[in-house]
Amino acid sequence: MAVTLNINGENREVDAAPGTPLLWVLRDHLGMTGTKFGCGVAQCGACTVHVDGAPTRACVTPHDGLDGAVISTIEGKDGRVADAVRAAWVDVQVPQCGYCQSGQIMAAIALLEGNPNPTDDDIDAAMTGNICRCATYVRIRAAIKDAARSL
Repeated sequence: MAVTLNINGENREVDAAPGTPLLWVLRDHLGMTGTKFGCGVAQCGACTVHVDGAPTRACVTPHDGLDGAVISTIEGKDGRVADAVRAAWVDVQVPQCGYCQSGQIMAAIALLEGNPNPTDDDIDAAMTGNICRCATYVRIRAAIKDAARSL
């Protein structure tokens, strides 16, 4: 069954089995591999995308329930906040292995779009559930603070 999804500002027709998680539609049907598979049960955050501006776990979100939603992935996220987050990520040298970074960055962008001056508690709450196996949490927090200052 074909479904039309608005992804990164472009309508994309997808023919996938009903209930197919958005993650697999993005990666396997559309070739958008920036969104990562980590756990498959919405516990790690590697698959974080924005659906109508909210961070959403793509690994457990059925694609066919997203009719009319605006979906943003790491490939298409741009603008002042996204640019500030990406620059801070580089300046602070956040990534080690890098696998979780697209999900971390998407969560950080959503935080700063809604709260341009977050406290440590705000950062902790927004980033909870985004797991970094390399434990770069101190650098992630520092990058979010740097991005907030630059905004």
